[in-house]
Amino acid sequence: MPDDDLEQGRSPEDEAPADGPPGDEGTIVGEVHAVDPGDVAAAAAAGGSREAPPQMPSRTAFFLAFGAVVAAGLFGGIIGYGLADVGCTGDCEGSKLFGTLIGSTVAAGGIGIVAVLVLRAMAEWKRNPRDPNAPRQPKRS
Repeated sequence: MPDDDLEQGRSPEDEAPADGPPGDEGTIVGEVHAVDPGDVAAAAAAGGSREAPPQMPSRTAFFLAFGAVVAAGLFGGIIGYGLADVGCTGDCEGSKLFGTLIGSTVAAGGIGIVAVLVLRAMAEWKRNPRDPNAPRQPKRS
């Protein structure tokens, strides 16, 4: 049979993709399907919706999180500048700049982490509850 395929110009690689069995569009991980990015682009080109999934936090929540990170960066820079100004005598322009940069980076990074955690929690709250009658998966040891 393999000789018949070669005579018709097909190779064994044409029959099944290297990453899965024939007809498998994605890899199943639990209950989530991995989707090829080309499939998403093709669906959007065919008139599919580009709206966010319903379990995502609102756009307003994203803008508020962004604003919180920017505000924290500004206030952290002011605090860093103030600490460098109080702790230095004489020509301290370099240390004031360094204090401003470090203060704004630390503050914005800290609030960024908190913002991501809050957005993830909001997405989890919106997720549909699990069906109580659904069979449970065995625990892995």
